[in-house]
Amino acid sequence: MNKHTLRKIYKEKRASLSEALRDLQSLDIANQSLTLPIWNKRLYHIFFSIENQNEVNTQYLLNILFGKDKNIATSKTIFEENRLKHFLLTDQTLIKINSQGIPEPDGGIPIEPQLIDVIFVPLLAYDIQGNRIGYGKGFYDRFFLECRFDVLKIGLSFFPPEKEISDISQNDIPLDYCITPQTIFKF
Repeated sequence: MNKHTLRKIYKEKRASLSEALRDLQSLDIANQSLTLPIWNKRLYHIFFSIENQNEVNTQYLLNILFGKDKNIATSKTIFEENRLKHFLLTDQTLIKINSQGIPEPDGGIPIEPQLIDVIFVPLLAYDIQGNRIGYGKGFYDRFFLECRFDVLKIGLSFFPPEKEISDISQNDIPLDYCITPQTIFKF
């Protein structure tokens, strides 16, 4: 299927999950992450869930990162430039909801993308080759290009992969892993 069709299908699939089930499965996803060979890295990038998009709740994963005393970065969306700007997440970081409903830092200590070792990636759908579909603006694909070639890109999804996304372009950068409530897919 193509990206447009899959976006529609997966937005509906996520919306059909109850809040309680999304929360339980988000906890399962966080627990699955503990089996990945990533916990010796230095800097982890995480997104804050967009509530009205029924995304995986990353608070559980964030608690694991804090519990392991990891350095954590998160992003602010710069819509005028079609890019993300990254900041260190600290106890003093103020998180605000922007005009698009995205929780993001209100300033802080800037972080260069080349310093990031692991990126937890939001997505709507993905396929068995690790190709992902986001919301269609390319923010994360541009972000990946700013990072080191060995940065680990880990998707978070309530659902298993599709067989194929038919209209992948050369600008689409695949994931290394995707964590679901039941298992982890490696690409």
